[in-house]
Amino acid sequence: MKRNYFMVGLIFLIFFVISFLTNILGPIIPDIIHSFNLSLAMVAFLPFAFFVAYGVMSIPSGIMVEKYKEKKVMVAAFVVATLGALLFSLFPYYSVALISLFLIGCGMAMLQVAINPLLRVAGGEEHFAFNSVMAQLVFGAASFLSPYVYTYLVTNLKSTAQPKTGVIALLSGIVPQSLPWVSLYWLFSIIALIMVIVVAISKFPEVIRNEDEKAGAWATHVSLFKEKTVILYFLGIFCYEGLEQGVANWISQFLYTYHGYSPELVGANIVSWFWGLLTAGCLLGLVLLKIFDSRKILIAFVIASMVCLAVALFSPGWVALIAFPMVGFCASVMWSIIFSLALNSVDKHHGSFSGILCTAIIGGAIWPVLIGGVGDLFGLRQGMLLIFIALSYLLSIGIWAKPIINNETISSKNKKENI
Repeated sequence: MKRNYFMVGLIFLIFFVISFLTNILGPIIPDIIHSFNLSLAMVAFLPFAFFVAYGVMSIPSGIMVEKYKEKKVMVAAFVVATLGALLFSLFPYYSVALISLFLIGCGMAMLQVAINPLLRVAGGEEHFAFNSVMAQLVFGAASFLSPYVYTYLVTNLKSTAQPKTGVIALLSGIVPQSLPWVSLYWLFSIIALIMVIVVAISKFPEVIRNEDEKAGAWATHVSLFKEKTVILYFLGIFCYEGLEQGVANWISQFLYTYHGYSPELVGANIVSWFWGLLTAGCLLGLVLLKIFDSRKILIAFVIASMVCLAVALFSPGWVALIAFPMVGFCASVMWSIIFSLALNSVDKHHGSFSGILCTAIIGGAIWPVLIGGVGDLFGLRQGMLLIFIALSYLLSIGIWAKPIINNETISSKNKKENI
């Protein structure tokens, strides 16, 4: 099939939008705490509301895509996300934020399930690996940029030094003066609405799924959940989300609480670099996977993450500013390695297994709440020590994993050629 460059570009744009809407919570958490006078546990229910949607929607979304096809599901996803963002923009209250973030999360989960097979078809199967890496880079770029957009909007809406013009003037008329960060949700509403129109008018190629890409019936998912391997890797993705979201969501508040750094300026900047280095590390991972066994790489990067996190939590402020982003760099290869080890450890029902693994993204909901709860009782530093439990489990995967197929390295390829 001829490559559809427009569709590939559209999918990259959707990856950008998903990331932009998903990973902005960390930088704004200190503002949310201040605005609504929340405890750490209460504010942690905001990422909980968002990420629990992945647990609720991932498997049903796969079944919906099978029945209604990609375009209808993607239009519906952006409609749901638009309604969620607009709801909080109009009614900026904590209780409404929980509903809003759940709706946005549902939309993002639906999109995640729909776009990967579409990318394989639109970009060509032989280019799927390359396009997947490019999509991850686009995803990371949005995570890197979104904190800077937050900083720009909040600082300019707060500023009284000069008259407000353009977008800032428009937002200042509809955003409560005491809640300038709510401007982000007006921006989300506009972006999601534009994407509804763009997707609706776009012509989609027909996606013929490989047998292993099909979602499968509920009975298939139930049978898979009875297998020990499936449970172990489900917990692996669950714990990876604990590392990623447990750090990203609490960086800004930690730096403010223990070192007095401004959330709008320093906190947002460090969160941005966390996502930026997490993305950059993917490129190094591609090289390393051609040289070393993926399990050895996983062990090495998990140990490095443990060291960096310990340094970030117990060192002076200026050291923490470096160590927190380095946790992101060390986490960069973990998702792809764990996911590939999981799929390479079973010989059938890969589509259904992928849906189950995506459901484990619910870990991004659970871990921040646990950290916030412990943080309220003993302090945020003690709460973030829970992340070491997640890291310990990830370390164990590198030890006990026995995939049916190992990743191909230069040395293993040469051995095959010499046989």
